[in-house]
Amino acid sequence: MKYYFTFVLLFVFSAMFSQEDAWVYFKDKPSAQLFLNKPLDMLTQHSLDRRTNQNISLDATDVPVEKSYFSQIKASAGITIMANSKWLNALHIRGTQADILALKSFLFVEKVVFANKALNTTSKKVSETKLIQTNDKLKTSIDYAYGNSANQIQMLNGQALHKQNYTGSGKIIAVLDAGFPGVNTATPFQNLQAKNQILGGYDFVNRNTNFYTGDDHGTLVLSTMGGYKENELVGTAPDASYYLFITENDASENPVEESLWVEAAEKADSLGVDIITTSLGYFGYDNVDYSHTYSDMNGSTNFISRGAEVAFSKGIIVVASAGNEGRTAEPHIGAPADAVSVITVGSVDSAKIKSNFSSIGPSFDNRIKPDVMAQGTATVVSSATGSIGTANGTSFSCPVMAGMIACLWQAFPTKTNKEIRQMLLEISDRYATPDNSYGYGIPNFGSTLGVENFLASSDFSVFPNPSKTFVSFSFSNENYDALVSIYSVLGQKLIEKQITNQNPILSVEALNSGLYFYTFEAEGLHKTGKIIKQ
Repeated sequence: MKYYFTFVLLFVFSAMFSQEDAWVYFKDKPSAQLFLNKPLDMLTQHSLDRRTNQNISLDATDVPVEKSYFSQIKASAGITIMANSKWLNALHIRGTQADILALKSFLFVEKVVFANKALNTTSKKVSETKLIQTNDKLKTSIDYAYGNSANQIQMLNGQALHKQNYTGSGKIIAVLDAGFPGVNTATPFQNLQAKNQILGGYDFVNRNTNFYTGDDHGTLVLSTMGGYKENELVGTAPDASYYLFITENDASENPVEESLWVEAAEKADSLGVDIITTSLGYFGYDNVDYSHTYSDMNGSTNFISRGAEVAFSKGIIVVASAGNEGRTAEPHIGAPADAVSVITVGSVDSAKIKSNFSSIGPSFDNRIKPDVMAQGTATVVSSATGSIGTANGTSFSCPVMAGMIACLWQAFPTKTNKEIRQMLLEISDRYATPDNSYGYGIPNFGSTLGVENFLASSDFSVFPNPSKTFVSFSFSNENYDALVSIYSVLGQKLIEKQITNQNPILSVEALNSGLYFYTFEAEGLHKTGKIIKQ
């Protein structure tokens, strides 16, 4: 009995004095109006312009955490501040359970949430098994053999944008990853350096400005977008500009990385970034008590996913890897891939077949995930030394897609992030019949919503659309005859008809309800687009 009592004392002592991770949330921001009156004190002009272009108003989430709140938490006994989020009005803290709970005595504290859900008295017990996952970089593998990057672009028909000089120019992409060694020295990145397209960066893990360090995973990721080595590698957005942020600590897996990610996303927002791409995924942690369960993948539970959703509300497009857990006991997407507005990218091979490692959907609340697919098997990348090889993982299908989205947005500069996201889904080959392996499928960036339609003259229309019985093509009187073809989403030609200005009607009555694509060919006029049959 004596030995049992000693064991209990040791257990209680350990529980009371072990370090825990938690978030402390605040009730308000008393200085909010002062910042809102002077927006340049918290955001750059680039950031304000992005909001203006998308009709997005400033609000309290743009305002920093109240300094006095921060100071009082920092001065509290036993508390270490690990990260800071203005969007969620919270601090990520570390301390003993007792010291963290003591923070509730502050009147400005709204709530304290422990990373270990068992310590949250209001949380419900979950019967699912938590996973230990020790590599948030999505378990990539690289084979340093010569590769040809043409296929990963041509699969998306990205060359249709590139040929029209839509190569990402004017768009800013933030890469949130584990490190970027070699980006300042390796040959495939010299094009970016020479043109000052690396705008800056930061190491949030070590809190310093040396971002050309850490794990080379971020280097590989960046190369799929901004890399260039003649006849070997061309990135999907070679003329975009980039910020490089380290948020992933490769030495350990802890939920603080979710908080660092949100902090970096906030920095990206303040700098006027258009697109955030992240090849990081969070499900399990070194401490199994911190690990997520599938029920957390609902878009509103995980700290990082809520941050990603706020980023989207600020006019940013967020692109995330689906994950590489497709062959495991828990094959579903992680966070932030579960977020509602995040463009979650799965992986296919060069033949457009889903990679067996690519994580699947749905989200726990039964939304389609992933959203779209790109090549993630044998994707051509550059290493930190400049060697060109191939790598496997949704870590690479994600930035391949992000780069093409930058090109698309460059072609449609007046579109909002919401409109670009919807366009992406609509130009994907499974848009009419999405599933939780391929999502909406593989986008065709040269199709109806691609550059050809953007550049063409406005004196052309197709109506009614959607239609039950017929569509009519209105086109310039200078084009007397035209050939119209109707295709299924799988590319099968179903209808072909010659039309004229005098008889511009095409019957679609024989088609089943669904989405179809058309081509319109006339002298001096080429059009492509979609038709919805009701």
